[in-house]
Amino acid sequence: MDIRRRNNITETGNPQGRPVVLAHGFGCDQNMWRLTVPALAEDHRVVLFDYVGSGRSDLSAFTEDRYSSLHGYAQDVVDVCEALDLRDAVFVGHSVSAMTGVLAADLAPERIGALVMVAPSPRYIDDEGYRGGFSAEDIDELLESLEANYLGWSAAMAPVIMGNAERPELGEELKNSFCATDPDMARVFARTTFLSDCRQDLKSVRVPTLVLECSQDAIAPREVGAFVHQAVPGSVLVTLDATGHCPHLSAPEATNAAITAFLAGLR
Repeated sequence: MDIRRRNNITETGNPQGRPVVLAHGFGCDQNMWRLTVPALAEDHRVVLFDYVGSGRSDLSAFTEDRYSSLHGYAQDVVDVCEALDLRDAVFVGHSVSAMTGVLAADLAPERIGALVMVAPSPRYIDDEGYRGGFSAEDIDELLESLEANYLGWSAAMAPVIMGNAERPELGEELKNSFCATDPDMARVFARTTFLSDCRQDLKSVRVPTLVLECSQDAIAPREVGAFVHQAVPGSVLVTLDATGHCPHLSAPEATNAAITAFLAGLR
């Protein structure tokens, strides 16, 4: 199978630079990184891709069996790295992709040498001694609403996820991204995302890691960022002066500055 076509891989930047792989979150695609790419392209080989079922990926490659687990998405990451023969890459994952990166680094440690987690959450549902931001009932209602009326759910949830109510064009962009995703595939990805629990996996991380959280985030509250930072040995936690769950769109300058500073420290 042609992985480049399957995952709609695109490359830019400095071919001789250290590879940086940018991975989108639920309901999104690689276009969400367009404001970050220019900050990385001069010094790094920048790789973008779409998970199968998202963006301009080959939808015929989607199977519910594979993508009902985050390990299926992590295998996409490993496949992309192997197809391009990437080694010691920096994996930048937004939202649920932060955990996909953790799993991919465990699957192929020679391929991924550092992690950047943008608004990560290892578990969205509250648990004893852990605040994920949602009750089990909240998530059940969210998934039922999504499955009953995906377009209506997208219109209602996109502004909540994005935040920044004074900039409605941001929420509109996220809504349009959600609506461009096949509803059946989105349903699988949503269940995989919102029912995931990767808290134990964080303890296995052995590479330099940057955790980027927002000062206000309805999807991943500050307690989650603190948990991830504490769970990942030697990680760096940066709180961005940004609101919402997509700082690479709402506060690209601050996001890019934090990522490039971390990358510079890896050299």
